[in-house]
Amino acid sequence: MADPSVVRMNPESPIRTLGYSAIDFESAGAARGLTDIPVQVGIASWTPEHGMTEPFVSYLRSDRPVTWSARKVHGIRDEDLVGAPRLQELWPTLRKRLGGAVVVAHGKGTEKRFLRAFPGHGFGPWIDTLLLARAAWPDLGSHSLSALCEHRGLVDDLREFIEARKWHDALFDAAASLFLLRNIVDAFELADRPLECLLRPDLSEWHRLRRP
Repeated sequence: MADPSVVRMNPESPIRTLGYSAIDFESAGAARGLTDIPVQVGIASWTPEHGMTEPFVSYLRSDRPVTWSARKVHGIRDEDLVGAPRLQELWPTLRKRLGGAVVVAHGKGTEKRFLRAFPGHGFGPWIDTLLLARAAWPDLGSHSLSALCEHRGLVDDLREFIEARKWHDALFDAAASLFLLRNIVDAFELADRPLECLLRPDLSEWHRLRRP
């Protein structure tokens, strides 16, 4: 059963009238025969009217070691997770930050999968900035989050907002996806367009928007 406290978004609502919360997980890495599990979560929030708000980040307790390959990517060590809460313990925080917002992720599959820890959470609708970027700039050589932020000149502002963190940190990546979303909304003058155009980007429509 869906959480009755979760606000349902009207896809016809203007983009500028809504709030957006981006979420990112870093994981322990896939171990043979086992399902991957999260070891860090970051959430950043933005509204066109009020800008970015106070972000949230936490390590997550894991029942198994972080794999060498995962540690090489994000730098999270087993000792970083000592005393950290389990994901389920953060339900009040996630409900507060995601329940009344459009949820954003860059390649949303991992984030949606890990949130299955809360059956019937009802979060959404979801915006995938990877799909948006492919529609907006189809000819770029890479649509990774870091490459897109470099291409759009967002990295300096991002590092000023999220200090002492880097790519593949859950909070840094969550904030980056929001900076990218904001840039897309501004670049294509979408603030007064309906939310629907961000939920399911129509390639033919985005092609028209790219015309001078």
